[in-house]
Amino acid sequence: MDYDLIIGRYGEVGLKSPRVRRRFEKKLVSNIKNSFKSEIDVIQGRIYINPVDFNEALDKLSKIFGIVSYSPAIALTSNLNDITEKLSIYSKKLEKEGLISSTTPFAIRCRRVGKHEMSSQEFAAFAGSVVVKNIGSPVNLSDPDITIYLEIREDKAYIYHEKIEGAGGLPLGTQGRLVALISSGIDSPVAAYLMMKRGCAITAVHFDNDPFSGPKITEKFNKLVDQLDKYSSGYPIDRKIVKYGDYLQSCKDNAPERLTCVLCKSGMYKLASEVAKKENALGVVDGSSVGQVASQTLPNILATRENIEFPILSPLIGLDKVEIEKISKKIGTFRISELADGGCSAVPKYPETNADLEKVHKAIEDINQEEEVSKIMDEIYSNKNI
Repeated sequence: MDYDLIIGRYGEVGLKSPRVRRRFEKKLVSNIKNSFKSEIDVIQGRIYINPVDFNEALDKLSKIFGIVSYSPAIALTSNLNDITEKLSIYSKKLEKEGLISSTTPFAIRCRRVGKHEMSSQEFAAFAGSVVVKNIGSPVNLSDPDITIYLEIREDKAYIYHEKIEGAGGLPLGTQGRLVALISSGIDSPVAAYLMMKRGCAITAVHFDNDPFSGPKITEKFNKLVDQLDKYSSGYPIDRKIVKYGDYLQSCKDNAPERLTCVLCKSGMYKLASEVAKKENALGVVDGSSVGQVASQTLPNILATRENIEFPILSPLIGLDKVEIEKISKKIGTFRISELADGGCSAVPKYPETNADLEKVHKAIEDINQEEEVSKIMDEIYSNKNI
């Protein structure tokens, strides 16, 4: 099929006030143009995209947040003669591609904006008669095998038969920046993705636990961010790798062994909040899900997040593993996360699952967490790491 353009649609952007909607539309158009070369018009809630490369555009549009669906379409006028001619050609091409035949039940759906001599239902009936005449297909409005759409806007019209699902959400960059804690596991990349879907640009922070973990974990982090970057048109993900082994060693040497995971996560949140200050971010996101691992029991969540200056967002907090894995498979991070990496040897045999706040406070003092965090921040923002 030879198409003239792609029609994109947004969802909740259209529910915003006119001023906010215009700002979001502008951001969405900018993100599309940063993804592939195209000419774009936004008219009455529709995004009309004329790409240089149709295949590239159709692939990349599925990963641009803010677009709920899109359709490759042909353009024509609302003149009945033009509709007859173009729809006849279109239905014949569908027949040639095996999408419709004389026995295929079909429907015509018409959407109309503006003043016309015919109603939407009348336009649909007229268009249906054209298809019946050319192909002989039976009309079935309740359970069609294929639906052909006729969209009429003032003196212009568009014909298409596909509505391809988009990424949805809000345009990336409309909600500020977050610092995302991303490990090599399944959960944290999904959490970052979900906040990107809500319009948040991401600075990805990874903790290198060497000598308690090997280089494969950091390699996986980079592969995961590469995959997430496919969804970050307009706002490439900045990444920072934190050397965390000395901090973990201090935890093991100067605090109860059972508290290692609690102190590890507490330090991560402290560092992430300091990075957020540097990056002008508005919060921190992680992949916590209640009860999934030792550091994510409710008492431990309280202990690890106490006295953190920035909000910590955990979009997976009420999801189970099956639900999280389903999203990770959809966005292409699951197979990467499943690669063997050796894990972390700092995890104690019996990690604390019901942390006592007083004991955690004492342990934080014993490891001199504030000084350790300050040293790591100096390393992150030295010339070698900028």
